[in-house]
Amino acid sequence: MTRAAGEFDWGRVRAEFPIAQGYAYLNSAGAGPVSRRAASAAEQFYRETLESGDRLWNVWLERRERARADVARLINAEPDEVAFTTNTSSGMNLIVDALEGAGDVVSCELEFPVSTIPWMHRGMRVHLVKAVGGEVRTEDLLAAAGESAGVICLSYVQYSNGFRAPLEEIGANKGRRAFVVNASQSAGVFPIDVKRMRVDALCATGHKWMLAGYGSGFVYLSRELLERTRPRVVSWMSVEDPFDMRNDSYELRGDAAARAETGCPHFAGIFSLGEASRYILEIGADRIAARALALNRRLTERLAAAGWRVLSPLGDEATRSAETLVAADDPRRVVKHLAFRKVAVTIKPEGFRAATHFFNDEGDIARLVSALDELRSLPA
Repeated sequence: MTRAAGEFDWGRVRAEFPIAQGYAYLNSAGAGPVSRRAASAAEQFYRETLESGDRLWNVWLERRERARADVARLINAEPDEVAFTTNTSSGMNLIVDALEGAGDVVSCELEFPVSTIPWMHRGMRVHLVKAVGGEVRTEDLLAAAGESAGVICLSYVQYSNGFRAPLEEIGANKGRRAFVVNASQSAGVFPIDVKRMRVDALCATGHKWMLAGYGSGFVYLSRELLERTRPRVVSWMSVEDPFDMRNDSYELRGDAAARAETGCPHFAGIFSLGEASRYILEIGADRIAARALALNRRLTERLAAAGWRVLSPLGDEATRSAETLVAADDPRRVVKHLAFRKVAVTIKPEGFRAATHFFNDEGDIARLVSALDELRSLPA
């Protein structure tokens, strides 16, 4: 059969993820699989060290800068505004370093703790806005900010129920406040434009929707933020000419990397993240978002038809994400049965969370629903 003009070959994409051949993997919100390409990028580095030690150091540095440029393109930032980290926590703490003393912080009750605890640890007061119907309204965030808040810190997509925040609306109304975004549940599945959204700082891990594996991540610090703040932690690699090996004076680099990339780079994670970013750019961020959301709509329709109660807010398509919280009386039993049937989801206190990414297909959704139907027929 000839493929229709303009139709995208998702089957070919799916073949890049070996796990999809054996599992209905609906757990990218917990930890996404890596593609063959991303795995090969990390493997190549280790193979090179196996064969030649660090003889390719300069080649690796060049490869790192290519990866940095691709990550920057993914969020519409400049390369010198992007630094590599190993997880969300390291990125968020770098952001808190830059904004310590900026005033109170406004966040929300749905947040993952890494968006709130680091601020509290530095003695900054955090206001948690209540969700209404599972959603956080922009007007409530701005009202909570008042005159005292200097920071709005929010996840683009909430890990707890899948609510997707209107970043562009919030950014347009942030006023003098710094706008900080935790993008770990969105980078790789939804388009991000830090300039249009007026985001001042952003961090994300690579092991979720970016599909780059554990030990990878990045942080964005706007040029304006870099210019008006100083890093708290530096290393010999944080200076303009590190290989001059001066220990009597120093001049700090002015880019974000100087704050995050202390010491020798974690090349394997960086190369995997760079390759994952290139793959996303090749497919297209808009195409990926449309695919993930279409599958999510199909998922929620099938679950509702089968009598399962969806807890994620679905009243407004603009705030739908690609992850869905589903109620279950015995979450452990449900997730254990799904794992037995090779369906991967995340256990949650309320039930389970299922995530649809671009490598998934309707067969994965059918497999989930079939396994859930089977569970109901089994003795408790």
